[in-house]
Amino acid sequence: MRITPTMFVHVGKAFQQLKQRQWALLSKALCVHQLHTSRTVLNDSSYDGLYPGHISTTPFQKAFLAIGSGVAALQNPYRHDMVAVLGETTGHLALIKLRERMRSDPEGYTILTERPRIRLSTLNVTTLAALPDGSFGREYLRFLEENHVTPDTRADVKFVDNEELAYIMQRYREVHDLLHTLLGMPTNMLGEVAVKWFEAAQTGLPMCALGAVLGPLRLNASRLQSLFTSLGPWALQNGRQARCVLSIFYERRWEQNLEDLRQELNIEPPPVILRASNKKNT
Repeated sequence: MRITPTMFVHVGKAFQQLKQRQWALLSKALCVHQLHTSRTVLNDSSYDGLYPGHISTTPFQKAFLAIGSGVAALQNPYRHDMVAVLGETTGHLALIKLRERMRSDPEGYTILTERPRIRLSTLNVTTLAALPDGSFGREYLRFLEENHVTPDTRADVKFVDNEELAYIMQRYREVHDLLHTLLGMPTNMLGEVAVKWFEAAQTGLPMCALGAVLGPLRLNASRLQSLFTSLGPWALQNGRQARCVLSIFYERRWEQNLEDLRQELNIEPPPVILRASNKKNT
């Protein structure tokens, strides 16, 4: 039989199709294995003294999860599940430093002891709505309503291999909307980037730093100018100078005036007033 270039082309296509099928089968097998492993670890977590939902991972697995979630979060910053995984798999050292800051603060120490949670089930919305305008609780509820968000969207921590550090990461997530309120930032892209600049300077979490660096790439020219000339420097300065925002028992501060709370935390009012917008890329 005579071998021709056309035959090589057909063989190459057939080999490529075979490889694609093999990869598809391998991917499915890995997914099944991962699901089985996660369930096994989840069941075993009740015996190792960690928290409900904890998934134990090796350093290699954490690195793999960090890379994958980082790529996904870069493609879509509103993939909160991927942002959550990235934060958990890269934030160990920053969480240790945050724990020390909270332990050295009387109010922060109380938070670590009592472990409050910010959920709709723990919020008295009727009470918040009855508070006067300008109070922290009323402005927080206004933020939730205007931006169509809820504290229940924050995912539970899974990949932090220390129960206390896991709570600190959970607390950070649940006070994120409170920081929006303190900083006067909506949930559009510019507002989110400004908050990330503040959080990066305040917490040292690599996830926040990555968001602060890559977030501006999604802004248009006018928004970039606003970020670099006013909002950005303001967010970085206030993130560095403010009291540890995780050491505030916000649930006991609802009636406090928002401006008074800002002064107590050493947070200056925003230099630019941004309005809530349904357009995420603005």
